[in-house]
Amino acid sequence: MQATDVPAACRILNRIIGIGGTTAFEVEVSETEFAGMYVQGHDLRHDLIACHVVQDSNGQVAGFQWIGHNPDLPADCADIATFTRRDPPLRGAGRALFATTCHLARAAGYRQINATIRADNVPGLGYYAKMGFVDHAVARAVPLRDGTPVDRISRRYVLK
Repeated sequence: MQATDVPAACRILNRIIGIGGTTAFEVEVSETEFAGMYVQGHDLRHDLIACHVVQDSNGQVAGFQWIGHNPDLPADCADIATFTRRDPPLRGAGRALFATTCHLARAAGYRQINATIRADNVPGLGYYAKMGFVDHAVARAVPLRDGTPVDRISRRYVLK
């Protein structure tokens, strides 16, 4: 991801946040906050490994995927987050992003990837299952901002 990708990628993320139910994010982010997290790696809990975009046939950002090191995970396990455009969706965007992510994770010395998904995020659960992730752990009843408890399902993918 480059600085020029930030406005479009930030709009994709904020649209997903606005729809609700498919991301742990509950509050929209500014382009400055977005760039800090996904381009410069200014996240207090994760070290940025890579963040990249997928573009449609017109060269427009249609989604992005991030991997980072989470100190709560084993040293050989990267964390992942995926966001793709909802309107109009780009068929195959998630698969294309994941192929690149696997390559980048292997090159950085990782042997597995973790995805933590809200239990009510049916599309996200489906996506990670299609990519080959398997259930690893469940954090029960993690409260949303309004107090609603929602499980978080962690799935792992072993890099081949």
